[in-house]
Amino acid sequence: MGFVLIAGAQFPWINNQTQYYAADPEGGGGFCLLTSDYALPMLWLSDVPPGGVTTTVTIDVPDAYALVFSNCQGGVEVTMDVRTEMYNVRRDASGGGMIRDYLPVGLQPLPGIYAGVAAVYLAFLAGWVWTCVRQHAATERIHAVMGALLLFKALKSACAAEDTWFIARLGRRVLRLRLLQGHHALHRHRPHRHRLVLPQTVPPVMENLLMVVIGETGPTRRGWIAWTRVFLLIDVICCCAVIFPILWSIRGLREAARTDGKAARNLKKLTLLKRFYLVVVGYLYFTRIIVSEFLALLNYRYRWGVDVAVEGASFAFYVFVFYNFKPVEKNPYLYIGDEEEEEEVDGGHLETDDRAF
Repeated sequence: MGFVLIAGAQFPWINNQTQYYAADPEGGGGFCLLTSDYALPMLWLSDVPPGGVTTTVTIDVPDAYALVFSNCQGGVEVTMDVRTEMYNVRRDASGGGMIRDYLPVGLQPLPGIYAGVAAVYLAFLAGWVWTCVRQHAATERIHAVMGALLLFKALKSACAAEDTWFIARLGRRVLRLRLLQGHHALHRHRPHRHRLVLPQTVPPVMENLLMVVIGETGPTRRGWIAWTRVFLLIDVICCCAVIFPILWSIRGLREAARTDGKAARNLKKLTLLKRFYLVVVGYLYFTRIIVSEFLALLNYRYRWGVDVAVEGASFAFYVFVFYNFKPVEKNPYLYIGDEEEEEEVDGGHLETDDRAF
């Protein structure tokens, strides 16, 4: 039993070793990470005296390292108190001496990046307030909630900048603030058959719980890769569970819209919902899956690029949402007509483009 350091580039080789010994358990006597050529031994528990020990390891080869505890004695449990401190040494930007930086090399630009993101969202909030003031007659309560969302997003980015700044200098967080963001029900009046979509939102809740479990464990836990694959499968199922009922309803309403004005109105609303939902799904898949693949391809020195990609996608998504829900007269996402207008629509004609479905 003991601790080893593993460079990020060595994980695939260690994984191959693990699979090799698992396929032929009698050929090599079993795999032990402590004796692997791809791991840097740091401390064996057999060398620790009763009063404890302090060990310092200097890294000569730059890379992203992980500290791993390995127990190669099956059925043996051990309890210990461990304090680890990992940092890079760099020259102070003010021209002073050498200082410790507890952020990984690839994350050192994050304080400045998050500060810039906070400034962008504050400017976005100022523009949104100006738009709501100009369109005061069309402004609703939801627009104030959206403005509060921008404020919370700016505060969240500012807290992230402060958080990473303190981690870089102290190696720990001074304050941890968790912001919860709500949502707004778009369709207050729904046809009965379209309420079938609502129960399909239960799987995404379970999916988010599974994502938390995966995020709080790590690749060293047994079955972590299998659970990650299960998460991706559930993610796809959740997407299909919501979009398929919408597409099925659109097909039925498209036929009824030729003779029924109410069906035509519902078709128009459902088409808007489909477009909005596809954008939401695209945003979620980009920030969860595509970004993860992007992280796997990036060099450890440029891990900050993932945060830039996520924040850029988030800003584009916010712009899309706020543009479609801006305070204008008869906004199709928010407007609910009265009975007289519904009768006028019933007597009219709605042209549909089959290519949209």
